[in-house]
Amino acid sequence: MCGIIGAVSHRNVVPVLLDSLGILEYRGYDSSGIAVINSEGVMDRERKVGKVNQLAHSLSNGSTISGTTGIGHTRWATHGEVSEANAHPLAFKEKIAVVCNGIIENHEELRAQHLREGCEYNSGTDTEVIVHEIHRFQESGLSLLEAVKGTVEKLTGSFAFAVLSITNPEKIIVAKNGSSLLIGFGENETFIASDTLALAKIAKRMISLEDGDIAEISDQSETVIFDRSGSIVQRPAESIPINAKNIELGTYAHYMQKEIFEQAAAVSSTLKDRVTSDSVVENEVLTGKATEILDRVEAVRILACGTSFYAGLIAKFWFEALGIPCETEIASEFRYRKPVIANNTLLIAISQSGETADTLAALEYASELGCRYTLAICNSPASKITRMVDLVLHTHAGPEISVASTKAFSTQLVSLLLLMILLARRKGLTAQEESEVVHEIRALPSRIDAALQMDRKIHSLAKQFVDKEHTLMLGRGTHYPIALEGALKLKEISYIHADAYPAGELKHGPLALIDANVPTVAVAPNNHLLTKLKNNIQEVKTRGGKLFVFSDAGDSIKSDELIEVIHVIQSGPYTSPIIHVIPLQLLAYHVAVMRGEDVDNPRNLAKSVTVE
Repeated sequence: MCGIIGAVSHRNVVPVLLDSLGILEYRGYDSSGIAVINSEGVMDRERKVGKVNQLAHSLSNGSTISGTTGIGHTRWATHGEVSEANAHPLAFKEKIAVVCNGIIENHEELRAQHLREGCEYNSGTDTEVIVHEIHRFQESGLSLLEAVKGTVEKLTGSFAFAVLSITNPEKIIVAKNGSSLLIGFGENETFIASDTLALAKIAKRMISLEDGDIAEISDQSETVIFDRSGSIVQRPAESIPINAKNIELGTYAHYMQKEIFEQAAAVSSTLKDRVTSDSVVENEVLTGKATEILDRVEAVRILACGTSFYAGLIAKFWFEALGIPCETEIASEFRYRKPVIANNTLLIAISQSGETADTLAALEYASELGCRYTLAICNSPASKITRMVDLVLHTHAGPEISVASTKAFSTQLVSLLLLMILLARRKGLTAQEESEVVHEIRALPSRIDAALQMDRKIHSLAKQFVDKEHTLMLGRGTHYPIALEGALKLKEISYIHADAYPAGELKHGPLALIDANVPTVAVAPNNHLLTKLKNNIQEVKTRGGKLFVFSDAGDSIKSDELIEVIHVIQSGPYTSPIIHVIPLQLLAYHVAVMRGEDVDNPRNLAKSVTVE
């Protein structure tokens, strides 16, 4: 969940490291730091608690730090409190510096051994064991590269790290096992990064390292990669899949705001070339052995975490309505029990980043259990998950930088709709039925734009939530997961405690919470469950609770002293959840801004959850 950047160049890399750390800040913002080798062959290091701008301010305040080789890191704390001593890069006497993402699971054993041997530790992190191991190997006479190789053999866990040493001032050594790590190539300079976004402005091509790889980074002609066996290997290079302009904030106040308003374009991009006027183009949605696999699929199992899990919950309704058995599970729970997976089940793993540790581990576990067919729905083409599965469905949402996911959620749902149609064809979906769903999907971008016109109304509505500490959200059917997603957005960026329930569960406990100080939000589309939901709304009103009802235009719910109806543009049954989540995203955003919170970087959270 931390961010790594490194550079070997003929220019001063400090500005490059700082700029890239700013881009990577969504991966961690407890502290940040850089280390460089200066022109005298001496290591200079600077670390600061807080956001990257704290580090940048320190470096601009009379600092003379410069160098052509350097590494940087932005941290999301796991082992060790948030402090300057625990900030990366960690170093041994300013001779060796390390930045690391992931967790060293056997760090306590290694630390105990080092302490017995007289090593002095200066941090509470698990990463510092790497520094001491490398130093010990070098003290025995090994080169830096061989010292890193020896160190990796002693480590257990999921990690990626980069090493800078004054013994090799023009090189960076990196190692990958589980966590993402990329090598980027620019003009006569080479970079390493934990994320494609960090390379978008500075590199033209990149290589994705495989688990077990160790690489010696210098200029392009001398970079060497060793696989797990120690053999020199060539990894395929590819173009950077992100346009640098797409990661600029532009006229928006926050990335979350920008990404909410990019949803129509993101959906259009996800649909491009994949649908005709009345059908889905199978070989544009999925390639390779897709037809062979889909022909055999008899059931679906969806694994995901957080917002992606809610997308999977909605898809369960869709798949089952068309006769396709479907289970949706939280990945972190799935991997710790003994599930029964039916033959010919398609396992779908959903992850925006493609690095979600629990989802990756659940995917591996499912394979161990004998699951034959796997598919990933992902927004990051170069991510690990795309190399673990049989089929990939890219969402094409574009870079999503805010921790709170918005356009990734919408494009995941659109991708699941396309997949639903492909599977439903094999279960008897007629051409006419497919055409009706496709027409609904094709209308989605314009309906999203229409829903975004509610922004000013939602901004005004948000004022009624600013001083609240608790909120309930209700929904039924496919809109219960939308209530869950709305509650998640509100609590993760505004810190208001928000719970979501299926509306029919009110009488089984949540009604006890209702009073004038606990607003209730109801997601109320005009569908077959509306009559039931109206009864639930009355249950809240009778107990003096204030209700905010997001309802399709034209239905029969009316505003009064306790009910405020907010009309949402009407959509079809499949795309309605995507439309109804938009006002809830806007509500959470405006409430958080009004409360003065850091919208893009909520406390204790990071974008890519790469550790358990």
